[in-house]
Amino acid sequence: MATLLRPVLRRLRGLPGLTRLAAEMPLRVPGAEMPLRARSDGAGPLYSHHIPTSPLQKALLAAGSAAMALYDPYRHDMVAVLGETTGHRTLKVLRDQMRRDPEGAQILQERPRISTSTLDLGKLQSLPEDSLGREYLRFLDVNRVSPDTRAPTRFVDDEELAYVIQRYREVHDMLHTLLGMPTSILGEIVVKWFEAVQTGLPMCILGALFGPIQLSAQSLQVLVSELIPWAVQNGRTAPCVLNLYYERRWEQSLRALREELGITAPPVHIQGLA
Repeated sequence: MATLLRPVLRRLRGLPGLTRLAAEMPLRVPGAEMPLRARSDGAGPLYSHHIPTSPLQKALLAAGSAAMALYDPYRHDMVAVLGETTGHRTLKVLRDQMRRDPEGAQILQERPRISTSTLDLGKLQSLPEDSLGREYLRFLDVNRVSPDTRAPTRFVDDEELAYVIQRYREVHDMLHTLLGMPTSILGEIVVKWFEAVQTGLPMCILGALFGPIQLSAQSLQVLVSELIPWAVQNGRTAPCVLNLYYERRWEQSLRALREELGITAPPVHIQGLA
């Protein structure tokens, strides 16, 4: 992310504060935590990885990350920056929803995280078929994804809201599991429609609206006629998915959890569609 954004920021170094931001953008090295050096207007970091930024800096980061995320939906680092720089008001709404819900409030208080260091993979593997934990692990294996790929929050200037968006990122794969969607472009777009209705986050709305431009004619027809109406309906019906303490529901039947949330089966099988 830093490597991509530095040239953009340097070309705009005539604008106030941008030279400093480009110079202080830390590089993320897999397996290592880089020291945080960013400061903005005398304000220090509020949490680990936090980079304080001005409204102008956020606007420039939002524009650049939006362009890259639309060009390549698999650039999760760019999607992450876009979400952090455009979703402040929506994150407050989501935070307030969590505060009003007993399970959501407990999540905010205890701050659970989903990563390979916090998951008991052996326990998940030993759970019964159709349990949430076993099906989540199957999703990770089949799609060759890892919960450790979620970028840390950097540009949200509120410690509690930073956790809310981090939690959203870390339960994204759980939503794939709940909806029965693969990590193909079509599957990601369907999940984005569900998330757009559920969260109202600008990055989800943009992904839902502009993601389909990459689809084949066949997939686009299935998306518009079958999958978007299904995702929107399920997004409206289900309670806020951030209020689910998934780590305490591993043993729950996936079918029972879907029934609890009002999530129905996908209308079509999308494996093989692109």
